[in-house]
Amino acid sequence: MKIKLLSTIFFLVIFNGNAQSNDTISLIKNQKKISYKQFIAPATLITGGFLLKGTGVNRNFQSDIRKIFGTDFHTKADNYLQFESVLQIYGGKYLGFKPKNDFLHQSINIVIANVIMGGVVLTMKHTFKEERPDMSDNLSFPSGHTATAFTNASLLYYEYKDSNVWYASSGFLFASATGILRIANNKHYMSDVLTGAGIGLGVGLAVSYWSPFKSITLGKNKAHALLYPQIGSNYGIGLLVHD
Repeated sequence: MKIKLLSTIFFLVIFNGNAQSNDTISLIKNQKKISYKQFIAPATLITGGFLLKGTGVNRNFQSDIRKIFGTDFHTKADNYLQFESVLQIYGGKYLGFKPKNDFLHQSINIVIANVIMGGVVLTMKHTFKEERPDMSDNLSFPSGHTATAFTNASLLYYEYKDSNVWYASSGFLFASATGILRIANNKHYMSDVLTGAGIGLGVGLAVSYWSPFKSITLGKNKAHALLYPQIGSNYGIGLLVHD
């Protein structure tokens, strides 16, 4: 009974946060200036994460999720799911959906959003120095994988919400799955995941609205190259090339 109750609470917080983010991000279309109301969902998730940090509920939930998946459960899927929305951003137009930005400006938004998010996450990790559930290091809070996943999911939503809202929203499902798998892998507590999700939503929203370097254009037939950071328990640089 306790496991079912805690699991229900977790899914309600994550998916209700996603639903609120869809509503708040959609305000961008009809507003000339960004509103504080658009950051209610991110703030709620971050606040919830801070309130749960170090509590018995936090530890019990992590333990219960581990029991559901199995104490020996381990997968690397979360390392890839965090970037799934990036593939959707670039691939949507090939599925017949119309994005808001071209490849260059999509890439600029992705890089800037992930760099900002990464800076916030790394600063917090080294400030709070929370030990991971598996005691592998003291960089548990907040979850970088989850923050990355929700940052990119927010960018995906902004790109395609006017073309196909279901496709635009699908990134939040993969982002939520990333957060759940981080707990199941014994790498994070629920507080880490909630805070990471809030950071990702907030940064993704801000960059989507701001859309930096809108005026940048490149000549025809020039190749576009994208370097993007990988933030989480593993760090690295990815490269995408597009003609």
